[in-house]
Amino acid sequence: MANISSPTETERCIESLIAVFQRYAGQDGHGLTLSKKEFLNFMNTELGAFTKNQKDPGVLDRIMKKLDLNSDGQLDFPEFLNLIGGLAQACHDSFINRVR
Repeated sequence: MANISSPTETERCIESLIAVFQRYAGQDGHGLTLSKKEFLNFMNTELGAFTKNQKDPGVLDRIMKKLDLNSDGQLDFPEFLNLIGGLAQACHDSFINRVR
């Protein structure tokens, strides 16, 4: 019988991203995409520090529109990952600039 090891830190992070997406995507009953309402709820809850610091009230609408590559008014998981990747890149860049 094979030993099943504990998930790695990276595997846990991936599981976490999937779980968070599914939690918010399921609020309107359709668990495969984020509606605009679900996206706003996600942003205000999970990324509250980011949203509270925005001076422009239309920024979240523009972010969703930019992420919605197929223009269906919903964000699927790959589109959601573009947001996460962009935020991770911005955080990494900020870190790099601080250590220089």
